[in-house]
Formats: sequence, structure tokens, C-alpha cells
Amino acid sequence: MTVRVLIADDQQLLRAGFRLILERQPGVEVVAEAANGTEALTLVRQLSPDVVLMGIRMPDLDGIQATRLILADQATARTRIILTTFDLDEYVYEALRAGASGFLLKDLPPEQLATAVLTAGQGDTLLAPAVTRRLIEHFTASPRPAAPTAAVTHLTPREVEVLELLATGLSNAEIAATLFVAETTVKTHIARLLTKLDLRDRVQAVVFAYQNGLAPSKP
Repeated sequence: MTVRVLIADDQQLLRAGFRLILERQPGVEVVAEAANGTEALTLVRQLSPDVVLMGIRMPDLDGIQATRLILADQATARTRIILTTFDLDEYVYEALRAGASGFLLKDLPPEQLATAVLTAGQGDTLLAPAVTRRLIEHFTASPRPAAPTAAVTHLTPREVEVLELLATGLSNAEIAATLFVAETTVKTHIARLLTKLDLRDRVQAVVFAYQNGLAPSKP
């Protein structure tokens, strides 16, 4: 399977750098580049890429707005979107709530960029460790809800346990080691809890866990 990628960023040199990294990665094809969110939206509709690697701050239409429009359109709603920035700020949380499949820093090592794109193309999600840490810090600093929503009652005790571990930023392998189960078992639990909670991916699961008090009070 080849993951078809659209790169969207207003900085031409950055787009060129991302393209160079990704085109060296087996199983990845860069299908086009866009200089702003409007171009990205048009190209997504025309080319149907598997993954959009998109800067969050762009002229005309920013990455968050473009993400909402892409995912709101039934024809493009299955597109996986990874948003990028040079620094973490208040837009991180808004971007994840908009439905982005991941959030990466633009100065990350090349191998992490390629891994993120391949992971997203396979339907999973990857967050840079710094993003996960800041996301957790943000939610743990917020007032915790009095009680979880009714949707949580549809989860089995094991699924709740997996969700709680997801919210701490653990990978599937780390969750498997913690629970003394196979990694494939963890993947099955995650797939089921996402379906039951009507969540798109593990990023939304982390947000859900913190919004519903299903996570440690401290990271």
C-alpha cells in the first residue's frame, strides 16, 4: 500500500524539505503541494490524498479551518490530517478538536515525520511526545468534570482501563506491557472503544478521557 500525501504550507522551503524527506520513504508518494488552506482544500477534493501534512498557520485559510472543511465534506471526510507548527500554542487543542489525526512540530527528526505519515495512512495516529505532554498538562490543569458522560457506560472495564492508559500518552506496546496482554489485543480494545464512543482516532480518545475525568489528575 502506498500512502498518497498532500503537503500544505505557506513556506516553500519547508514544503521542499518535507517532500524530500517523504519521497525517500518507501511506501509514500507526494501527490501535490499547496501554499495555503484554500489550495489545500481544492487539491484534496481533486486528488483524494490519504494524508494531508498541513501547516496550522497559513494565509487565506488556516490549517484548522481547512481541517474542518475537509472533514465536514462526506467526499473527503476519510482523509487523515496531520497539522504542523514550529511551537505549541493555544491552537493545538482547537486543531485536535477539529478532527486532526495528529500534531507535529516542524523541527522534528526526519524519521519521525515519515513514521507519522505512514502511521496516519494506516488509520492510526501519532503525536509528537512534546505534543502529548503539553496536551496532558493542559487538561490536567483544567477543572475536572463531576462525572463521566453516559457514553462511558457502554465501555467494558478493560476498555475503560485502556482509555485511561491512552490518556497518559502510552503507545499500544506500552499499554500491552502494562496490562500483560498482546499488542494486538490492545489494538482491538482501542478499535472497539472508538466505535462505541463514536470517536475518529486515539487523539480524540485522549481529549474525551480528560473531558470525562478518565485520566490521572497529574501527567
